[in-house]
Amino acid sequence: MQLIRTSGKSAGSCTLSYITRFALIAALATAGASMARADEYRLGVMDKLRIRVAEWQTAEGTVRDWSAVSGEYTVGASGNVSLPFVGDLPASGRTTTEVAEEIGIKMQKLFGLRDRPSASVEMAQYRPVYLSGEVETPGEYPYAPNMTVLKAISLGGGLKQADNGQRFARDFINASGESAVQVAERSRLLIRRARLQAEIARRDKITLPEELTNVPGADKLLESEAALMESRDKRQQRQLDALADLRSLLQSEIESLAKKSETQQRQLELAMEDRDKVDSLAEKGLALSQRKLSLEQRVADVQSQLLDIDTASLKAKQDASKAAQDETNLRNDWDAQLAQELQNTEAELDTLTLKLGTSRDLMTEALMQSAEAAQLEEQAATITYTIVREKDGKPTEIAADENTPVLPGDVIKVNSALAMR
Repeated sequence: MQLIRTSGKSAGSCTLSYITRFALIAALATAGASMARADEYRLGVMDKLRIRVAEWQTAEGTVRDWSAVSGEYTVGASGNVSLPFVGDLPASGRTTTEVAEEIGIKMQKLFGLRDRPSASVEMAQYRPVYLSGEVETPGEYPYAPNMTVLKAISLGGGLKQADNGQRFARDFINASGESAVQVAERSRLLIRRARLQAEIARRDKITLPEELTNVPGADKLLESEAALMESRDKRQQRQLDALADLRSLLQSEIESLAKKSETQQRQLELAMEDRDKVDSLAEKGLALSQRKLSLEQRVADVQSQLLDIDTASLKAKQDASKAAQDETNLRNDWDAQLAQELQNTEAELDTLTLKLGTSRDLMTEALMQSAEAAQLEEQAATITYTIVREKDGKPTEIAADENTPVLPGDVIKVNSALAMR
């Protein structure tokens, strides 16, 4: 593996390249150093570091990129960072600036370099913090800059709630919400039932059920159902009017065909009289056969027209009968639909009444449970926070509050104690 890469180009052709690279490396190193000096964070076990190393060669005017040394490293249990060729470097309790300076010094001595390599050491990931005690979900959580006790506890789901209080609140809220929804649905079903009863009885107005007297919002429900009933009545009436118009037209057609049939019947009688006279003359030899044939043809034509009129009249009567039957079916289907809707509404009301009773029973049970919770209400829970932080290799307990800053590796203990009011 080649650890040192140099440029083989002439000084003139590579001036811009190595100056640019040198400026970038210097900027990274300066940024990492200034960041470390800003907070003077002391490294510890499990901290992850991002290390980059490069060397500016003054004599050659080139940059050596120590890619084999650069990378991400974790501070081990011994407090050291192990780098290729450099070996173990003490890191625990030191700043990133101090680690970066030692990397440059050791590499210069190890390889006998004229120019000291520039190392940039940045935090890749802080060691975690730990939550214990009265926390909803204790355990290990990643550290973030500017973390406080309150922020850390929020990662664990907040403070643990008492089981009795949780059960009471959950049962009562759920039962109360379901009861409110069921009461509103029951009001809508009662108004719907009143509307269906009014439609079945052919009444123009809906009577407000006694159960909804003085109930807020009942007037709006009544207006909505009244508008629906009016719309349904208009639709049915339009269908009935259309069938009535059809029956009227068919009746007029039947009457017109009947008159036309009477006229054709008189024409047939006259044609048959003429034919009989011609037959009588033909027997006496006074009439021509051509005239007789003509009268026969006329009688046949009139009979054919009369048959067509009778067929058309019969069809019109059938259509009129069908229209009357359709009107009857429409009314019957409408009555059957209303009866079915009323039956379904009654069934829904019965089911909803059972559900509403169950919800109220659950609310009552939750209220009875709250009697036990009321005893806890007489006591106030005192929450205390303690940070266990390692100093000089020894764990030290520090009293804290919600706004106390937290450092990587801290253990936050949350304790609660009941004190009589």
